Amino acid sequence: MALSTPHTQRFLLTKLHKHSTSSNYINTNRNIFINNRRKRFCSSIAIDAPSSLTDSPPIRWGSVSLQGPREEMEDDIVLRPNTLQGFSFAAVFDGHGGFASVQFLRDELYKECLEALQGGLLLLEKDFKAVEEALKKAFVKADMRLLKWLEMKGEEEDESGATATAIFLGNNKLLISHIGDSSVVLCRSGKPELLTSPHRPYGSNKASLQEIKRIREAGGWITNGRICGDIAVSRAFGDMRFKTKKIEMLQKGAQEGRWTEKFISRVQFKDDLVVARPDIYQVTLGSDAEFIVLASDGLWDYMSSSDAVSFVRDQLRKHGNTQLACESLAQVVLDQRTQDNVSIIIADLGKTDWKSVPLQQQNVTFELVQALATVGIVSIGIWFSSQLSL
Repeated sequence: MALSTPHTQRFLLTKLHKHSTSSNYINTNRNIFINNRRKRFCSSIAIDAPSSLTDSPPIRWGSVSLQGPREEMEDDIVLRPNTLQGFSFAAVFDGHGGFASVQFLRDELYKECLEALQGGLLLLEKDFKAVEEALKKAFVKADMRLLKWLEMKGEEEDESGATATAIFLGNNKLLISHIGDSSVVLCRSGKPELLTSPHRPYGSNKASLQEIKRIREAGGWITNGRICGDIAVSRAFGDMRFKTKKIEMLQKGAQEGRWTEKFISRVQFKDDLVVARPDIYQVTLGSDAEFIVLASDGLWDYMSSSDAVSFVRDQLRKHGNTQLACESLAQVVLDQRTQDNVSIIIADLGKTDWKSVPLQQQNVTFELVQALATVGIVSIGIWFSSQLSL
């Protein structure tokens, strides 16, 4: 793919120190800091993660985390292949209000999940309810520890928070633990399946309406799609001002003139406005499951799940390199002038012989109709303009 955009240098930095690996499960994360703008880049080598079953196909991983036009890089990714009784752990973190929450969670969330899942033994059982309760416990416990850690760091970290979407991937089973607005998409026989719903306090979909109801019942309010006119995501780690420091948040808002003393005197909080209780999903992966895309909203706000799946599938048909497909997908989003950071993890499940998959045929009829419609619209515009000038 030609890289002649302003983001070329940024894209290449993720590949500078890449070295080849054989079929092992070494994961290498690259962190490059440029002091004057604190830019952060992270890329992972595409690897084979052997399953616990010798006859199972290897999972091929690719990952990349790139800074968009924002001043701060607050995203991060974690990839731990084959560490939980044959299951792999992968997570995307999307921070806000600083990098502190992500810095804490990138190691500690995995540790809490490891403990709650009994080292991965629960994942081998068929008791989904037990797994669900364990992951909810792990997320809430990690959040409680994070809040205490942020409190110790002082007021400068009051607004730090992070969303997190984690997957536990086995041979034929996928478990997802999700809070925030990152998303997981599964490609099954070439078709996208969106497996998560974003936790945002706006919109008319079922998940958004539930979040709005919960926030209002907790004593909060929504202004311009933001909780108390502030944050646009309703489930996240950290964010002390919506949990342990709600009263201080009200008082600060009054001092800054955002609302009156009379208004805050009527507010009665009954629960936290932002919560770290995850949605848990379990998906069975059959022979038709091709690959998984886990990414921050920096991707999904600028590309549909259908377009992303089509792009990755086309890349894998061309060269079969999961890492290159991941980097190319991120580059496309940067070329579309995303206003956010972009973090992507792709897992090729190893069930598809990409060399035998035929290239998608272009829909010539559809494209012809589109072209004729465009010509017609332009012609009408020219005719209308000429009539006005008479």
